[in-house]
Amino acid sequence: MKKLGILLALTCWLTTAKAVDFQIIGIKSKFLVVDTTRIRVYMQFDIRKNGDVPISAQEFSDRFKLNYVMYADYASRERLALGNVVLDSKTVSTVGNQKVVVFELERPKSSPIGALLLSEINESGTTNKALNDLPVRFKDDRMSDRYAVFDRFGYFPKFRNYATFNDTITLKTIGKQASAPTQLFMYRYKNDFDLAASPMNMNVKNATQKKLRIDTLIRVSANVPITFDREGLYFFSEDTTQYFGVGVLVADKRFPKVTRPEKLLKPVCYVSTAQEIMDLNAGAEAKKTLDRYWLNLMYGNEELAKRTIKGYYYRAEEANRLFTSFKEGWKTDKGMVFMVMGAPDRVSRVKDREVWVFNSKANYAEITFNFVRRPNQFVDDHYELVRYAEYQPIWFSMVEMWRTGNARD
Repeated sequence: MKKLGILLALTCWLTTAKAVDFQIIGIKSKFLVVDTTRIRVYMQFDIRKNGDVPISAQEFSDRFKLNYVMYADYASRERLALGNVVLDSKTVSTVGNQKVVVFELERPKSSPIGALLLSEINESGTTNKALNDLPVRFKDDRMSDRYAVFDRFGYFPKFRNYATFNDTITLKTIGKQASAPTQLFMYRYKNDFDLAASPMNMNVKNATQKKLRIDTLIRVSANVPITFDREGLYFFSEDTTQYFGVGVLVADKRFPKVTRPEKLLKPVCYVSTAQEIMDLNAGAEAKKTLDRYWLNLMYGNEELAKRTIKGYYYRAEEANRLFTSFKEGWKTDKGMVFMVMGAPDRVSRVKDREVWVFNSKANYAEITFNFVRRPNQFVDDHYELVRYAEYQPIWFSMVEMWRTGNARD
């Protein structure tokens, strides 16, 4: 399967030397406001050696350097601040297979509200490097600037918008409210959001414009572990009039994998006809219905069907891991494009626009998909595809490749 380098981190650029032992797979970052003079930055690095072996914290500190620069915004060339982060036992921790770097930055005197933090991680003695952009704010107007979802012990952020059934998390703040438990409102919604509409559909409405029905509303404490005993979309706010807050999608224990028979049916909608979708929904037994669907597409070729199923649901899993927001990743616009087209060859992001570029797909030299960040009460990284009717030829060609078992990464 194709490595997802830039995509995993949503970094803007990735440059790798011709022969390196270490590969920068991805970067994720968050910040929290400490007070009006400084922020704390959390960066998660997925760096492997010799193909797929996680590196140790010592190797990471010895081999890599982390530099940063602050600009007023994406259009500015004036540096507000710059420096490097000392990588040692005080700043670097190992969490799973990733390295997490934690450091604090002072507010530039010329930027009282916010800035663009551009960080570069590079391997000493090589051109192996990656850049990550993170808009930061020094005014804690947004709840998500002051609170983040951490692990159960409150040590490190989750760097994702989802948890699973029976997971324990801590909604943590590090500012002046961290010294005592703060009461919050926790809403639970059990809405099943629609999957993404096709790239050619010009009449798409914002997914969160639909009325959400509150299933549960209770009081919880910040900085205290919370265990999710039911699946659903959870939303935390400081008062009942607050629109923006912190959202967490709680899924089944196997998530981001898609394994339940009834859930396996829905993702195939992206490569199915309207009649096939009706037949799938009408099937009495989900697993048998799904097996029959794929075998029919592959004209009874079981090996081809198995290979295609494995590839398709691998992409569904990756889409969940990478793009889950207030709904499962495969249902998002990015997830839909990723599932049908695969990982883009190039990714760039400027301000609230992210661009994916695919090279040489289905006899097309270059295809570009534009995504725009939209305000969302649950998450900060909700993007919607800019749709065009002109996508139809390439989209149908890629769908046909899945339907004939010829899709490849």
